[in-house]
Amino acid sequence: MTMVTISLVSLTIWIYLLLGRGWFWRCGETDDAVDAANAEARMGSAPGAWPKIIAIVPARDEANVIASSIESIVRQDYPEHFSVIVVDDQSTDDTAAAASSAADAAGAAERVTIIAGTNVPRGWTGKLWAMHQGLAATEVGNAPPEFVLFSDADITYAPHALRRLVSIARSKGTVLTSLMVKLRCQSAAERWLVPAFVFYFQKLYPFAWVNDPKRPTAAAAGGCMLVKREVLVAAGGLHAVRRNLIDDCALAALMKHRGPIWLGLTDHVHSLRAYPTLADFKQTVVRSAFAQLRGSPLQLAGAVAGMVTVYLAPPLFALFSHGIPQTAGFASWMLMALSFVPTLRLYGQPMVRGFALPIIAGAFTAFTIESALLHWRGRGGYWKGRFQAQ
Repeated sequence: MTMVTISLVSLTIWIYLLLGRGWFWRCGETDDAVDAANAEARMGSAPGAWPKIIAIVPARDEANVIASSIESIVRQDYPEHFSVIVVDDQSTDDTAAAASSAADAAGAAERVTIIAGTNVPRGWTGKLWAMHQGLAATEVGNAPPEFVLFSDADITYAPHALRRLVSIARSKGTVLTSLMVKLRCQSAAERWLVPAFVFYFQKLYPFAWVNDPKRPTAAAAGGCMLVKREVLVAAGGLHAVRRNLIDDCALAALMKHRGPIWLGLTDHVHSLRAYPTLADFKQTVVRSAFAQLRGSPLQLAGAVAGMVTVYLAPPLFALFSHGIPQTAGFASWMLMALSFVPTLRLYGQPMVRGFALPIIAGAFTAFTIESALLHWRGRGGYWKGRFQAQ
């Protein structure tokens, strides 16, 4: 293609992204934007009005963060029975002891059960196997919970967060309600990469489309997922998605076939996961980027070509070309920067950083290529000592 064609294609794509992809860039789908007051009022405070919930926390080598997570969970302002199952996924540190100590310190030892995870069977990813063991434990006894809350071990909740999640689930009749937790954004690597990660996720899975029962788009954020237990069991349980590295979106797709789902941003649930350096953050992206492309070399080539056309070409045309390519390149770059502003504002970053999105996109493209190379070497999906290539 000529430079004029490429520049115009890029501009057309950016116009579409701003106007035709569910307004993803506006960050408008949030838990605060949902009017769930009527549902909460209907449940009131009468005994048994609120559903029974059990939180399942898969944890592998999380001794440095799990105490804060467990403490925030057991201190929820929730008016009905609420307990926690921690699945210690063969940790090599003091994860189980830290979780137990946190429960004791919060006066909630009787509500927190810690079970030792077993070896991961062939065909399962480690996290899903841990979640499966926790889900099986909820069925012990005469009164299984109506909902399970799958929560990562590095997540902390504001005291009202669970009540809010249930109110959203009740008001919208959802079988899966998920929050894209507020990621840590303190180190230089986090300040540069975290907002872009959230931006790309929303672009890939526009939350408004996820939340529309008439659209097939399905996604969830694995750190915080409130799931209707009976519906999950009827859909085949976690066994149905056992091979998926991107387990949260696979689970969302499974559940959306059974009923409405909802995904939104939040300021009330936070991740403690730290990424001090570029290499730390890169590992998170590299682990699953090629899985997102279904392990396809053709899709990889298409993704790289798309990233170059959409993100890298506009500033090059704007700075080094003339005529139509320069004008179109500058317009695309401006639209790109404009679309990034709400996400930057969400994370308290300067708006001018929107003009650096092409450089950040180049880094994510490199991460994706590395993910594919590791997959082809049989070292894909690496996380905490395990290779889990699909």
